[in-house]
Amino acid sequence: MPAQIIDGKALAQQIRAEVSVRAGALAAAGRRPGLAVILVGDDPASAVYVRNKVKACADHGIHSVLEKYDAALGEAALLERIAALNADPSIHGILVQMPVPRHIDPHRVIEAIDARKDVDGFSVRSAGELMSGLPGLRPATPWGCMKMIESTGVPLRGRHAVVIGRSNTVGKPMALLLLQADATVTVCHSRTADLKRHVQSADIVVAAAGRRRTVTADMVRPGTIVIDVGTNHDEAGKLCGDVDFAAVREALGPAGWISPVPGGVGPMTITMLLVNTLQAAEAAR
Repeated sequence: MPAQIIDGKALAQQIRAEVSVRAGALAAAGRRPGLAVILVGDDPASAVYVRNKVKACADHGIHSVLEKYDAALGEAALLERIAALNADPSIHGILVQMPVPRHIDPHRVIEAIDARKDVDGFSVRSAGELMSGLPGLRPATPWGCMKMIESTGVPLRGRHAVVIGRSNTVGKPMALLLLQADATVTVCHSRTADLKRHVQSADIVVAAAGRRRTVTADMVRPGTIVIDVGTNHDEAGKLCGDVDFAAVREALGPAGWISPVPGGVGPMTITMLLVNTLQAAEAAR
């Protein structure tokens, strides 16, 4: 028998139902949660992501403001707009969709956002809070992955987790979240020697390498939890992840768990963005 599916859509719906209730309570108290989304340029993929985020807000009681700008927008003008949103009490979260045009420094943009409104969890302060184990706004994708792992009911304490990828947005914060859950963590990347050996020793695998078929059936043990963060396309142009899904699912056996692409991490990323916005609104004074 194949591994069990971790249904990101179903889990996201459960969490979003809770978001709706909490957002309604805040609105009744006169503090409706508000998210500002800024899109600079006309990247098609970014436009889709932004549209999905704005729709999710509307569906769950969060006020959203979408600001679209031409790719020629200057960095100074963007920073000025962020400063205005920082000062706006009706906005509790600010998200600048990445990537921004090449003439804009993404680090300066991220650091310009008030840390209390950094719902992407990308700022140096947010990263420091995560590393130190302090409360704060967590990066949405790795936090969503943690919720998916927790949904299996498998305890993380003492388990060996392998994270494939070391990006600031997924790999590194994912490793820190797993460490906080008392897992023993190995971070692998493009320079890792013998990736297969590391993955074969894992109880949990989070694949965030950005390359299809990074994880194949001969690399996993039965009973492993595999979370696929990848967003790629196969030879036919169909969306796929970093994991050879069908073959790995069979290799994991009935005691294993695996997330699909699509329908896995994607819905959870947007969901945890909503949760971050809600938490920021609840913390606002």
